Amino acid sequence: MARRRGKLNFTPRRRGSGRTLALSAIFFVLALTIAPPIQHYFTQRAQINSLRAQVSSDTKALQEAQKELQLWRDPEYIKSQARERLHFVLPGERQYIVTDSTSRSAQEQSTLVADNVPDNQPWYTRLIASITETGSK
Repeated sequence: MARRRGKLNFTPRRRGSGRTLALSAIFFVLALTIAPPIQHYFTQRAQINSLRAQVSSDTKALQEAQKELQLWRDPEYIKSQARERLHFVLPGERQYIVTDSTSRSAQEQSTLVADNVPDNQPWYTRLIASITETGSK
């Protein structure tokens, strides 16, 4: 502290530190005030986009269902599906179903498995043996 012309000479304080602190506090309070609405805005935008995508896919599925409904309104399509799926024939027609004669039938295979399972064992042992026997063929 040196004296100059009769006054005490203090080094001047920075005036910016108080202003900086006040400005920082204002920005902090502003950020705290604005943050939740901004978060809600982005959350709602994501929900809107998700719902739009769902509506789009539902609209596409509806259009496909309407096309299929139009097919089922055609009597010829119904006849072709009955012939294909249910093996229906028109009066006077004969239907032949060709099967592969080289493979064993399910009845023959179950008989072979039943013959190889021991009879004097508990039920769970016979069950495991039948599963093992079936899996090996």
